[in-house]
Amino acid sequence: MEKRSNISAVNVMYAVILVVALAVFGVGIFLALQPGERHDWTMLAAGSIALVAVLSTWPIAVTVTAARELANRKSDELMLAMQERLQAMSVMMNVISEQQLLSDRAKSVAYRDKDRDALRRAILEDIARRDWDGATALVDDMEREFGYREEAMRFRDEIHKAQDDIIRRQVTDAVAVIDRHCRAEAWSDALREAERLMGLYRNDPTVAALPQTIEGRRQQHKQQMLDAFNDALKRRDNDGAIEILKKLDLYLTRTEAETMQDTVRNLFREKLNDLKTQFALAVQEHKWAEAIRLGDSIMRDFPNSGIAKEVKEKMDALRQRAGGGEAQQYAATV
Repeated sequence: MEKRSNISAVNVMYAVILVVALAVFGVGIFLALQPGERHDWTMLAAGSIALVAVLSTWPIAVTVTAARELANRKSDELMLAMQERLQAMSVMMNVISEQQLLSDRAKSVAYRDKDRDALRRAILEDIARRDWDGATALVDDMEREFGYREEAMRFRDEIHKAQDDIIRRQVTDAVAVIDRHCRAEAWSDALREAERLMGLYRNDPTVAALPQTIEGRRQQHKQQMLDAFNDALKRRDNDGAIEILKKLDLYLTRTEAETMQDTVRNLFREKLNDLKTQFALAVQEHKWAEAIRLGDSIMRDFPNSGIAKEVKEKMDALRQRAGGGEAQQYAATV
């Protein structure tokens, strides 16, 4: 109504002015048509100008007024849209404010299932990564925050079972390595492997007993060598007894070595006498190469004995005879 009244007011105003202009124009015509020598054209000119001015400016005034009203209408529509948007934003802010005012307890209830499922997945992932401390901490959170005591107990059992399985496999592998070292008589390597394993699983009873187990196997192997040594002595297998004694020497304590001194002396004395006898027999039978081999063995194994000195004096002559015998043997074959 207000927008239409603005245009109506312009029309009314110009209609009144048009009436006035027509009146002036009419008076001008009347004066101009009066008889006489002098005619008054002033009123006619003024009326004409007024009519032209009214008729030319009236449409312009109506157009400007309509444009202004259109601009005002768009401005009003824009303001109305902005008011509606602000009202919607106000409602949204109220909703957000109400959500922010929710208590932590209400939020935990609203997201309880999702949080619990996420916690379960995290626990299983930590178990798969063998992160036992992380998994245990999450299980504690499950029991404390959600109150799932039975489920927490099941997860703890699963964690302990997974730990035990890993420990059992690692201990089994390490024990296999220790067994190989023991069979190779690498006792130091076996003990180092046992100490490494004890550093990881000191509370495991099998691991804690490994040093005693290794020492028991070492003592058992030592006893087997002692039995084999004594058996070789009984069979008068001096060479076999000496070979066993070379290995056994690494296992004997100082006290054990002292108790075996007489037995060892007799063994080497018999060995030396055997070599002396074999050497003399080889010389007597002119087996120069065999005599040289036996002589070298006597000088190498018993360098401080009187027999070694006697053999040394004869070695040059034996080598000459061995060389001459080989030459004669070559000539005979040719």
